Amino acid sequence: MLTVAALYHFTPFPDPQALKGPLASVACAHGVRGTLLLAREGINGTIAGPRAGIDAVLAHIRALPGCADLIWKESTAETMPFGRMKVRLKREIVTMGQPDVDPTAAVGRYVAPTDWNALISAPDVAVIDTRNDYEVQIGTFAGAVDPETRSFRDFPAWWRENAHRFHNKRIAMFCTGGIRCEKSTNFLLGEGVENVFHLQGGILKYLEDIPEAESLWQGECFVFDKRVSLGHGLRQGHYDLCHACRRPLAPEDRARPEYEPGVACHRCAGEYSDADRARFRERQHQTELAAARGEEHFGG
Repeated sequence: MLTVAALYHFTPFPDPQALKGPLASVACAHGVRGTLLLAREGINGTIAGPRAGIDAVLAHIRALPGCADLIWKESTAETMPFGRMKVRLKREIVTMGQPDVDPTAAVGRYVAPTDWNALISAPDVAVIDTRNDYEVQIGTFAGAVDPETRSFRDFPAWWRENAHRFHNKRIAMFCTGGIRCEKSTNFLLGEGVENVFHLQGGILKYLEDIPEAESLWQGECFVFDKRVSLGHGLRQGHYDLCHACRRPLAPEDRARPEYEPGVACHRCAGEYSDADRARFRERQHQTELAAARGEEHFGG
């Protein structure tokens, strides 16, 4: 059984480039794979590997400037959910495109999973899902508002167009692990919203801590690795992934006529050119050949 660690931490990194090589070396030396993003505002990512390897990478990250109090969330995977280890330099560790947003200055009030049900059940609270549309489609909290955004960058514009809907409401927001809420709650505070809350540890912490019988979560939670989705108790869910558009697929979606493994699903059937489809088919072919040899095709 492999350990999966999801983490983020906002802290100033004056020179992220200098951190990239040593971090990648530690991860690779300990059999850890996944993706870690470095930017001047901090670090974000998910990694998987043996227990000792994860411990080594986490110890390295906690030794970075300002990261001593790093918090991460753990789950498990029976097989490696990542193809390789990637450490990437980014402008933002989660892209919102709002240069004035600074989670280190102020964020909404954290609400522990054990207190979340009571908050979102209050009549004066509007609950907003800050995730992308394809994530919301497979699961969300009962009664939550879906902004129907295709990317987190779209959230500020959505809020400004819809803020009037939430007059005199307390705002409770949530996302997968908490990082998008760090920025979205800071953004709302900057927009003059006073009563802003967010789920501490995100959906993953809620699904880990709250028994299914007491849960207000409906469906499964999309995750950005080969497990695709997780349910209560952080058990692997029932979804697969369209390797063309990277959207989740339910079992019945794979029975639809538009579905071609690695090439198309019903959601993206009209979104790519013939040249794209030819490229996807070749990638799928190489993936199947590698699988037949007992190998992994990293382009798959």
